[in-house]
Amino acid sequence: MSATAEVTPRPAPRTTWYDRVTTRLRADPVLARRWAVLAPVIVTLLAGILRLWNLGHPPVLIFDETYYVKDAWSQWVLGYTADWPEGADADFAQGETDTFLATGSFSVHPPLGKFLIGVGMALFGADSSVGWRIAAAVFGTAMVLVLYLFARTLTRSIAFATVAALLLAVDGQAIVMSRVSLLDTFLAFFVLLAAWFVALDARGHAARIAAGTASRDAPHEWGPVLWNRPWIIAAGAAAGCAGAVKWSGLYVLAALGVYLIVTDAWARRRAGITFWPTDAVLRQGPVSFLLLVPVAVVVYLSTWTGWLLTAGGWGRNLGGETDPGAWGWVPESLRSLWLFHKAVYDFHVGLTTEHGYASPAWQWPLLLRPTSMYYESTDCGGATCVQNIYSLNNPLIWWAGMAAALWLIYRFAVRPRWQTGLVLTGIAATYVPWLLYPERTIFQFYTVVMLPFVALALAYALRDLSGSASFDAVRRANGQRLVWVILIAVLVLTAFWYPIQTATTVPYDFWRLHNWLPGWI
Repeated sequence: MSATAEVTPRPAPRTTWYDRVTTRLRADPVLARRWAVLAPVIVTLLAGILRLWNLGHPPVLIFDETYYVKDAWSQWVLGYTADWPEGADADFAQGETDTFLATGSFSVHPPLGKFLIGVGMALFGADSSVGWRIAAAVFGTAMVLVLYLFARTLTRSIAFATVAALLLAVDGQAIVMSRVSLLDTFLAFFVLLAAWFVALDARGHAARIAAGTASRDAPHEWGPVLWNRPWIIAAGAAAGCAGAVKWSGLYVLAALGVYLIVTDAWARRRAGITFWPTDAVLRQGPVSFLLLVPVAVVVYLSTWTGWLLTAGGWGRNLGGETDPGAWGWVPESLRSLWLFHKAVYDFHVGLTTEHGYASPAWQWPLLLRPTSMYYESTDCGGATCVQNIYSLNNPLIWWAGMAAALWLIYRFAVRPRWQTGLVLTGIAATYVPWLLYPERTIFQFYTVVMLPFVALALAYALRDLSGSASFDAVRRANGQRLVWVILIAVLVLTAFWYPIQTATTVPYDFWRLHNWLPGWI
């Protein structure tokens, strides 16, 4: 008889570094609390450094700063936006900041964004290019912190929230739009804030419905009507601020309203309420509307106070120059405001002016035509050097984020959750409406409002890629290594693109290395 060979057991695979860290954090609540504070501080500081470094360069008005900076200052001084004489840009950059005229200018966006720019100019000086841009830089940095808090609310995971916030902190378009004095970063901030407030309400909403239903005698034909939802009021205020920066914020208000009704209906169905669709739409729906919309309207109208209390704004007397008809009982100032809004709407829907960097919304996921906001060619020792401010997303974040959004749609279809539904609502509300205006002159940088939700979608995809606790150790180790590779590649690309997004002087040949696609010039 032959002896049976002894089989040496395979060694158990080692746990990954990430798994060891998370195990330690779960075992040490004090350490976990420290990291819960330290992680957002680190990522927000990184965002601030990238946005504030050399913020005042170039010390000239670039791209649409020619409108928003001068409008912001005249509005700050007069209470309304005013016309400026020819050649005002050069004079403004040289410190002649009070050459605005007394006549009101036709400003096609609401006042709040320009007011925030004006605050920065009042603090740092209207003749300071840092003063022009500081408000956008502060809000762009704060948006990273809000995204971290939003992500923590969705998942309660420090790692998930840190990754999502990091993606936003280092994305090139988020950096550029926080370093120029345009309105879109303010819009993105308030949209994200509104979504976070809805998440704060949603995390306990189903439990409140279930508890309210269980406290009643069966059969449960109708559920409770919930009025005590302060986070919905806060969301309405934030959405009102978004609309007071740009009207596209109102799409988000509408989308969040629909989201509230749909998730409420789903929660009532799960609670066993017989007439859950009717209960959600006809009973809770009007209450949710009253909590969300009126405060948004009040906030929006309040931002027009300067225009209403002065007499020089464009269109300020339109109400007295037209026949009011059946609306004669409405104060003339409010009739004028309505006619002003009608004129602005007509302008927007008819805006089809050709622009070299225009990019219709169907192109946005492909990143075909980013926006160059500043380009200056200089001589450096006989060679050609350039300075460029190029509003381009980190290509890896954006393209991977688009794929992640599709993955999240599939994930939601297979296993609906309010968290992923809210992220998808944010993406849809900030993208789909622009598809309805294919002839309008619009730009890729409008997607900075969509970007935080794309970062969340990518964070979800990376978490799934890293593997859940039920996966074997080898699968988790391989998945986590791939996630680390992706994150390191993101940081490398950010470093590669940062010089041409901050008007840093670079050799022309180095600049050419960044022109990956024909439209990237």
